[in-house]
Amino acid sequence: MSSSPQPPMPNPPNHGVEVTTQQAKRKTRRAFIGFAGAGLFGAGAWAWLGSRSLENALPWPFRKAHEFNEQIGRALFDPNRLAPEFSPTMAREPRPNGPHGMPVATATDWKVAIEWANGKQSLSVAELFKDVPRVESTTEFKCIEGWSSIVTWGGIRLVDAAKKHGWPVSDFEYVSMMTPDGAYYVGLDRPSALHPQTLLCDTMNGEPLTALHGAPVRLIIPVKYGIKNIKWIGRIAFMNIRPDDYWAQRGYDWYSGL
Repeated sequence: MSSSPQPPMPNPPNHGVEVTTQQAKRKTRRAFIGFAGAGLFGAGAWAWLGSRSLENALPWPFRKAHEFNEQIGRALFDPNRLAPEFSPTMAREPRPNGPHGMPVATATDWKVAIEWANGKQSLSVAELFKDVPRVESTTEFKCIEGWSSIVTWGGIRLVDAAKKHGWPVSDFEYVSMMTPDGAYYVGLDRPSALHPQTLLCDTMNGEPLTALHGAPVRLIIPVKYGIKNIKWIGRIAFMNIRPDDYWAQRGYDWYSGL
């Protein structure tokens, strides 16, 4: 006796797939809401920062961040810690690194004015360098824009020049330097200015400085970014009030330490 054919069994409900799909949708919605919220928060925070009052071309929260970084840099600064030195065979000509303050022509009677509270001097480059021990140092010149070059610099240590010429550097907290026309100027903290690798230079890679690279005399300070390495020095002043700085007034870090 044959049995009648049975109807096909229906597929069981796919509850697991439905639940997984619903969970994925919920997670996607949460992720979207989270990303959207983060974006709105970021946009709001940026708008808030942009609406803050400016301090030297920066919204004050950014300037406070620079100042906090300076405090850390000063606390960690060690006058006995030297920037890395390299073989002179690795030296190359760096980029000129900015024309601000470049004279039309290098004067043969160039003078450097030295000033402090109760005194002043006016020295030719020859007088500035006379009887001060010469040194050569091959260090890495680092630009704040991200490029760097290894260069051999020749000249005299600023600290040795101060001893020779009687500059009362220990009485002051800061050093200001500027080009003769005042178009470019930097401010330095005293410990960095008196660092043993801080040089007043008249040669580069064994040759006299060219006009583009700061002839007749420039500063090299390997513990700072290139923006502090002023060319065409016409004035050096020692003071207890923090001096102006060209790039700090345009939003950069005044300290600019490495």
